[in-house]
Amino acid sequence: MYRKIMVLSLLALLVSGCGQNMKESSHPYAQYFYPVLETPKIYVYRDVIGGLEEQFHRVYCVQDAAGKHLIVERYASDGRILEALNFNVDSLDVQDHMVVNRDQKKTKATLYKTTYFPWEKNSRTWFASKFEGVMDSTLILREMKRSILKSSVRLEVLGEDTPCMLMVDSNRFTLINPFLKSEKSLTENSNSYYAEGIGLVEWKGTNNKVHFKLEQIMSQETWLNVMGR
Repeated sequence: MYRKIMVLSLLALLVSGCGQNMKESSHPYAQYFYPVLETPKIYVYRDVIGGLEEQFHRVYCVQDAAGKHLIVERYASDGRILEALNFNVDSLDVQDHMVVNRDQKKTKATLYKTTYFPWEKNSRTWFASKFEGVMDSTLILREMKRSILKSSVRLEVLGEDTPCMLMVDSNRFTLINPFLKSEKSLTENSNSYYAEGIGLVEWKGTNNKVHFKLEQIMSQETWLNVMGR
């Protein structure tokens, strides 16, 4: 596991061109999205309800022939990578989505809708991607429709009173079996808080079964040392 994380880290560090020289995003709420930094940062989220579960989000910038992007990789508490989202810096739309299932099989998702961060207070985004399920015969269609519930709220983030945006998300997961021609859907609503200069700092389901909050932001070196123990 440690070697896998180290390989990912080295690959990311080989890609340069991000940082202070980068053009600012044209998105009106870009200040609430993740900052564009030269070195990767690890966001550590704690399960507020259970207290023991963690999630790690690895955030970094890359530049290639297609331009500059923000990458957000999501890891489970044991270090397994779960998915990676590639955002266009200018629009904050999703350009690529990679998913890893329970068998550790990586799948490049098919994108149908790519808007992720609302441009206006009364607008609604629609992100939709389809990827392989655990079984080869199944597909999963993930949809998220998001709108701004409050464009200006105050929240304690890492011990400081911080301006935030509150988003309301409608999440729908559809399990598709193309051979049996059957579908089964699950819809869940959640609230997401994005803090100025930080990005995602908290999300919680409206059914009170899921609630994660940002606990700390650490360097990649520190994270690798923790995961290597």
